Amino acid sequence: MVAAVAVGVLALGVVAQPVAFAAGRPDVVQRGLDGLVREGGVPGALATVTDGHGRTRTYAAGVGDVATGAGVPRDGQVRIGSNTKVFTAVVVLQLVGEGRLRLDDTVEEHLPGVVRGEGFDGRRITVRQLLQHTSGIPDYEAEVGEAIERGRYVEPREVLEIAFRHPATSTDGKTFHYSNTNYVLAGLIVEKVAGRPLAEEIDWRVVEPVGLRHTYFPAPRDLTIREPHPQAYHQDVVGGPWRKVTEIDPSAAWAAGQMVSTNSDMNRFLSALLGGGLLRPEELRAMQTAVEIGDSGAGYGLGLMRRPLSCGGVYWGHGGDITGFETRGGVGPDGRAVSVAVTTDPVDYKVTERLEGLVDRALCR
Repeated sequence: MVAAVAVGVLALGVVAQPVAFAAGRPDVVQRGLDGLVREGGVPGALATVTDGHGRTRTYAAGVGDVATGAGVPRDGQVRIGSNTKVFTAVVVLQLVGEGRLRLDDTVEEHLPGVVRGEGFDGRRITVRQLLQHTSGIPDYEAEVGEAIERGRYVEPREVLEIAFRHPATSTDGKTFHYSNTNYVLAGLIVEKVAGRPLAEEIDWRVVEPVGLRHTYFPAPRDLTIREPHPQAYHQDVVGGPWRKVTEIDPSAAWAAGQMVSTNSDMNRFLSALLGGGLLRPEELRAMQTAVEIGDSGAGYGLGLMRRPLSCGGVYWGHGGDITGFETRGGVGPDGRAVSVAVTTDPVDYKVTERLEGLVDRALCR
């Protein structure tokens, strides 16, 4: 991948205070959120923009509770879904930097006998391939949605059993195919190498050092969101009734998507990471070495996605979808960070396109 985003590491010592945007004509971000509610049909939307100096603006639109009409809490906590993968990847890469494992280690070296299936074998799959989604290991996501919504706790080994019933998605070790199973395995490797729970490793290696005061990895069987937050909703079909799904058990997502955060914390985290505050240069370069995602112009590194900007250049981030929330965001070449969330997991992909378009416009403005 190309050059790292220019963000000052000293910004780690600054706790930016979210502030409401000044009154007057709505800017591109507020107009985008209003459009997500008005035309996209989402109940609520919220965003945070942080410039390269740590100055932060927060935005909100729609309602935080469709029953009461209460507003959306500015910078409220949301479930960040697959943004969790970035945290997991950072922990793996820190362990690499400490010499406790290598990216070219096989999965078998750390999880002997665990990965066996039709067309895939842990003896031939590396840690790097897990983080980059080139392992060919099938995904389990489509088969756990009901368990998540019903609040059933799901062990990591259970989702592996579900995934391993299916054949490999590829066998060349080079083809990108997004699979949450890869990150469940990466989380198990962290626990094996570090000798402690993944949640603890993420907390002391990432959350505490960066000062992410509103970010956490929910404890087993914790269905709630701790701090002020909008309610989360799901529709079975476009235009159908909203079903509140705020309290779910995200355990099936685990290392691939279990965490809770805020937009401002996500901006702070990604800025610290891309500014060199969490990884040595060697590991950050590896994280930004991407395989192409089809002909989209986007690429996937080791837990980070590279996306082209309409104004030129690229931005780095991720995004996440989990029952009740969808999030997108990243850091642009000038150090500006943008995170946007909506309070539903859209059944209409046009909403996702709107969300991604808003991130692009906010980074290019």
